[in-house]
Amino acid sequence: MVVKDELEKLGLHYTMVDLGEAEIKEQLTDLQLEQLKKALSQSGLELMDDRKSVLIEKIKNVIIEMVHYADELPKIKNSEYISGKLHHDYTYLANLFSETTGTTIEHYIIIHKIEKVKELLLYDELNLTEISYKLNYSSVAHLSNQFKKITGLTPTFFRQLRNKRRTGLENV
Repeated sequence: MVVKDELEKLGLHYTMVDLGEAEIKEQLTDLQLEQLKKALSQSGLELMDDRKSVLIEKIKNVIIEMVHYADELPKIKNSEYISGKLHHDYTYLANLFSETTGTTIEHYIIIHKIEKVKELLLYDELNLTEISYKLNYSSVAHLSNQFKKITGLTPTFFRQLRNKRRTGLENV
Protein backbone atom coordinates (compact mmCIF):
# COMPACT_ATOMS: atom_id res chain seq x y z
CA MET A 1 0.00 0.00 0.00
CA VAL A 2 2.82 2.38 0.89
CA VAL A 3 4.55 1.89 -2.46
CA LYS A 4 1.35 2.47 -4.46
CA ASP A 5 0.60 5.61 -2.45
CA GLU A 6 4.09 7.02 -3.02
CA LEU A 7 3.98 6.25 -6.74
CA GLU A 8 0.60 7.96 -7.06
CA LYS A 9 1.76 11.03 -5.08
CA LEU A 10 4.63 11.42 -7.53
CA GLY A 11 2.25 11.01 -10.50
CA LEU A 12 3.94 7.79 -11.64
CA HIS A 13 2.01 5.08 -13.45
CA TYR A 14 2.60 1.44 -12.65
CA THR A 15 1.53 -1.83 -14.20
CA MET A 16 2.21 -3.95 -11.13
CA VAL A 17 3.04 -3.53 -7.45
CA ASP A 18 3.74 -6.77 -5.65
CA LEU A 19 5.59 -7.73 -2.50
CA GLY A 20 9.01 -6.17 -2.86
CA GLU A 21 8.56 -5.21 -6.49
CA ALA A 22 6.98 -2.51 -8.64
CA GLU A 23 6.88 -2.09 -12.40
CA ILE A 24 6.70 1.54 -13.48
CA LYS A 25 5.45 2.37 -17.01
CA GLU A 26 7.53 5.47 -17.70
CA GLN A 27 11.26 6.12 -17.56
CA LEU A 28 12.00 8.07 -14.37
CA THR A 29 13.86 11.37 -14.43
CA ASP A 30 16.72 11.79 -11.96
CA LEU A 31 14.50 14.07 -9.86
CA GLN A 32 11.63 11.54 -9.79
CA LEU A 33 14.05 8.77 -8.87
CA GLU A 34 15.46 10.85 -6.01
CA GLN A 35 11.97 11.76 -4.78
CA LEU A 36 10.88 8.12 -4.87
CA LYS A 37 14.00 6.96 -3.01
CA LYS A 38 13.42 9.62 -0.34
CA ALA A 39 9.70 8.82 0.04
CA LEU A 40 10.31 5.08 0.31
CA SER A 41 13.19 5.61 2.72
CA GLN A 42 10.92 7.61 5.03
CA SER A 43 8.60 4.60 5.08
CA GLY A 44 11.49 2.27 5.95
CA LEU A 45 11.77 0.90 2.42
CA GLU A 46 14.70 0.90 0.03
CA LEU A 47 14.60 1.46 -3.71
CA MET A 48 16.70 -0.96 -5.67
CA ASP A 49 16.84 0.06 -9.29
CA ASP A 50 19.76 -2.15 -10.18
CA ARG A 51 18.49 -5.36 -11.82
CA LYS A 52 21.30 -7.44 -10.31
CA SER A 53 20.52 -6.25 -6.78
CA VAL A 54 16.86 -7.04 -7.34
CA LEU A 55 17.75 -10.55 -8.53
CA ILE A 56 19.98 -11.12 -5.47
CA GLU A 57 17.08 -10.13 -3.21
CA LYS A 58 14.81 -12.52 -5.10
CA ILE A 59 17.32 -15.36 -4.62
CA LYS A 60 17.47 -14.62 -0.88
CA ASN A 61 13.68 -14.46 -0.65
CA VAL A 62 13.24 -17.80 -2.47
CA ILE A 63 15.72 -19.44 -0.07
CA ILE A 64 14.12 -17.92 3.04
CA GLU A 65 10.66 -18.95 1.84
CA MET A 66 11.92 -22.45 0.98
CA VAL A 67 13.67 -23.05 4.32
CA HIS A 68 11.56 -21.14 6.83
CA TYR A 69 8.02 -21.07 5.46
CA ALA A 70 7.46 -24.20 3.37
CA ASP A 71 5.96 -27.17 5.21
CA GLU A 72 8.82 -29.23 3.89
CA LEU A 73 11.77 -28.58 1.64
CA PRO A 74 11.37 -29.49 -2.04
CA LYS A 75 12.48 -32.99 -2.97
CA ILE A 76 14.35 -31.68 -6.02
CA LYS A 77 17.85 -30.20 -5.99
CA ASN A 78 18.09 -26.68 -4.57
CA SER A 79 19.60 -25.51 -7.84
CA GLU A 80 16.61 -26.78 -9.85
CA TYR A 81 14.15 -25.28 -7.38
CA ILE A 82 15.78 -21.83 -7.36
CA SER A 83 16.32 -21.61 -11.12
CA GLY A 84 12.74 -22.80 -11.70
CA LYS A 85 11.30 -20.20 -9.33
CA LEU A 86 13.33 -17.35 -10.83
CA HIS A 87 13.37 -18.50 -14.47
CA HIS A 88 17.14 -18.09 -14.79
CA ASP A 89 20.02 -20.48 -15.37
CA TYR A 90 21.37 -21.64 -12.00
CA THR A 91 25.01 -21.11 -12.98
CA TYR A 92 24.24 -17.48 -13.78
CA LEU A 93 22.38 -17.05 -10.46
CA ALA A 94 25.15 -18.76 -8.48
CA ASN A 95 27.91 -16.67 -10.05
CA LEU A 96 25.99 -13.42 -9.60
CA PHE A 97 25.17 -14.29 -5.97
CA SER A 98 28.79 -15.17 -5.13
CA GLU A 99 30.22 -12.07 -6.82
CA THR A 100 27.74 -9.78 -5.08
CA THR A 101 27.49 -11.28 -1.59
CA GLY A 102 30.89 -12.92 -1.16
CA THR A 103 29.27 -16.25 -0.28
CA THR A 104 27.74 -19.08 -2.27
CA ILE A 105 24.03 -19.84 -2.59
CA GLU A 106 24.69 -23.22 -0.97
CA HIS A 107 26.35 -21.61 2.04
CA TYR A 108 23.45 -19.16 2.34
CA ILE A 109 21.04 -22.13 2.31
CA ILE A 110 23.10 -23.95 4.96
CA ILE A 111 23.07 -20.88 7.23
CA HIS A 112 19.29 -20.68 6.96
CA LYS A 113 18.83 -24.41 7.44
CA ILE A 114 20.89 -24.23 10.64
CA GLU A 115 18.75 -21.30 11.84
CA LYS A 116 15.68 -23.46 11.17
CA VAL A 117 17.29 -26.37 13.07
CA LYS A 118 17.87 -24.05 16.06
CA GLU A 119 14.25 -22.94 15.91
CA LEU A 120 13.00 -26.54 15.78
CA LEU A 121 15.32 -27.53 18.64
CA LEU A 122 13.96 -24.68 20.75
CA TYR A 123 10.37 -25.77 20.12
CA ASP A 124 11.40 -29.22 21.40
CA GLU A 125 8.63 -30.95 19.43
CA LEU A 126 10.81 -32.96 17.03
CA ASN A 127 13.81 -35.16 17.65
CA LEU A 128 16.99 -34.86 15.57
CA THR A 129 15.97 -37.66 13.22
CA GLU A 130 12.67 -35.90 12.45
CA ILE A 131 14.43 -32.56 12.03
CA SER A 132 17.03 -34.02 9.66
CA TYR A 133 14.27 -35.64 7.59
CA LYS A 134 12.18 -32.43 7.54
CA LEU A 135 15.16 -30.40 6.26
CA ASN A 136 16.32 -33.01 3.70
CA TYR A 137 19.56 -33.96 5.43
CA SER A 138 20.94 -37.32 4.34
CA SER A 139 21.46 -38.30 7.98
CA VAL A 140 21.46 -37.04 11.56
CA ALA A 141 25.28 -37.17 11.43
CA HIS A 142 25.32 -34.82 8.42
CA LEU A 143 22.97 -32.38 10.17
CA SER A 144 25.05 -32.56 13.38
CA ASN A 145 28.33 -31.96 11.53
CA GLN A 146 26.92 -28.94 9.69
CA PHE A 147 25.36 -27.59 12.87
CA LYS A 148 28.64 -27.86 14.78
CA LYS A 149 30.61 -26.33 11.89
CA ILE A 150 28.30 -23.27 11.84
CA THR A 151 27.52 -22.81 15.56
CA GLY A 152 30.46 -24.48 17.30
CA LEU A 153 27.98 -26.58 19.29
CA THR A 154 26.34 -29.95 18.77
CA PRO A 155 22.55 -29.90 18.34
CA THR A 156 22.18 -31.93 21.54
CA PHE A 157 24.30 -29.47 23.53
CA PHE A 158 22.36 -26.54 22.03
CA ARG A 159 19.08 -28.14 23.17
CA GLN A 160 20.53 -28.85 26.64
CA LEU A 161 21.60 -25.18 26.98
CA ARG A 162 18.05 -24.14 26.27
CA ASN A 163 16.69 -26.62 28.81
CA LYS A 164 19.18 -25.39 31.45
CA ARG A 165 18.08 -21.79 30.86
CA ARG A 166 14.45 -22.81 31.19
CA THR A 167 15.12 -24.76 34.42
CA GLY A 168 17.11 -21.81 35.79
CA LEU A 169 14.24 -19.44 35.11
CA GLU A 170 11.71 -21.74 36.77
CA ASN A 171 13.75 -21.70 39.99
CA VAL A 172 13.81 -17.90 40.16
